[in-house]
Amino acid sequence: MIAAADVLIPASDAALPVRPARGGGGLEGAVAVWASANDFAGKPGQVLIIPGPDGKPDHALLGVGEKSRDPMAGRGLAAKLPAGDWRLEGWSEEEAAALALAFALGAYRFDRYKTKPAPRPRLVAPAGLDRGATRAIADACSRVRRMVDTPAADMGPAEIEAEAHEVAQTYGASIDVTVGDALLEANYPAVHAVGRAAAPHRAPRLIEIGWNLDAADRPLIALVGKGVAFDSGGLDIKPAAGMRNMKKDMGGAAHVLGLAQLIMGANLPVRLVVLVAAVENAISGDAFRPGDVLQTRKGLTVEVGNTDAEGRLILADALARAGEHRPDLTIDFATLTGAARVALGPELPPLYTDDEALAVDLLAASARVGDPLWRMPLWPGYRSSVEAEIADLRNDSAPWAQAGSVTAALFLQRFAPERGAWAHLDVFAWNPRARPGWPEGGEAQGIRAVFDMLARRFSQG
Repeated sequence: MIAAADVLIPASDAALPVRPARGGGGLEGAVAVWASANDFAGKPGQVLIIPGPDGKPDHALLGVGEKSRDPMAGRGLAAKLPAGDWRLEGWSEEEAAALALAFALGAYRFDRYKTKPAPRPRLVAPAGLDRGATRAIADACSRVRRMVDTPAADMGPAEIEAEAHEVAQTYGASIDVTVGDALLEANYPAVHAVGRAAAPHRAPRLIEIGWNLDAADRPLIALVGKGVAFDSGGLDIKPAAGMRNMKKDMGGAAHVLGLAQLIMGANLPVRLVVLVAAVENAISGDAFRPGDVLQTRKGLTVEVGNTDAEGRLILADALARAGEHRPDLTIDFATLTGAARVALGPELPPLYTDDEALAVDLLAASARVGDPLWRMPLWPGYRSSVEAEIADLRNDSAPWAQAGSVTAALFLQRFAPERGAWAHLDVFAWNPRARPGWPEGGEAQGIRAVFDMLARRFSQG
């Protein structure tokens, strides 16, 4: 994996220029002829390498369109430029800053298992760029993507815990981990039930990070992440096609660790609690069963209708624990439902919250930084669909409600902290199709928008 520090460099005498092409106009002479021959019209994201007299690259053109305001329009640049050093020329300071971040995000490649990683282009950091802040965002997103891309054999509950230890140690945060049968003693019964079938070295655990908790005058932010290291579906086993990419089912855990890294690294004036429920939903003689009634930390009972709806069960305990801290704001990330993809596809994560101000701020941040979110309703008419006959709740909503992502969010709402605002992001954490700047594999969704919102709400100034 390439870090932002490797692709955003301070200077290079050999760097070739990348210039803007604003639509089809402005090109003259041989460059215009070359552009026409290559069907280059300056559309957003188009890249054209212009050769010099010797046939070697002389400079590159990046299309931005005539009215494009997408800050991620240049994300494919790093995948389209030849290896070597490049610099930005002819861009405004604001455009250059957005392009530098887009370049760093687009340069990500997961090459841990490659014997010969391919060389990559590098970009000279433009003048005026807050290089530290840009690298921090790119590196946090790379952590998310690397964790999601890593096969489950190498990213089990213990490895998720190791990632959490690394983040906590880097920023001087405390960390507490409850593992295996100790979860029952500590009153995390749903986390234990979902993860108890896994091999002993992949035992379930509840990970809690605390940062700045003694600063009582600061608002408390709670981040909660679903960390299912691999999801077989349990006894309601998934088909082979549905199981193929379930290494990514810990994407929520990866997202909250990446977001925590950003918050602590920026030293935002907040208190922070991060809760990750890390399990493997495995199959053995001790696996939880359809029809079982589980206890939860909050005291509500849940009838298991489907063991493949396990993420909301572990989040129930983690959200209840978050509420005990009396947070001012709680945000959870989870690769929770296929229904979210049916509704909005893989690139547009649904956002759920009943706090209007939070929704407005998050959607504004989403548009500002080019990190898509779409608000979905916590429709009260579907609340009864998650109620059970023999228990308080059911983990598979009644079929009549149909809206699986909405009903999953309504289930989580029953466990969300009663104090402060709460938001739920049902992320896919995956690019299912490879395209320049978005290689097939792990993707960070929503954390740049959430961080921008938090930074503006809780800035040092």
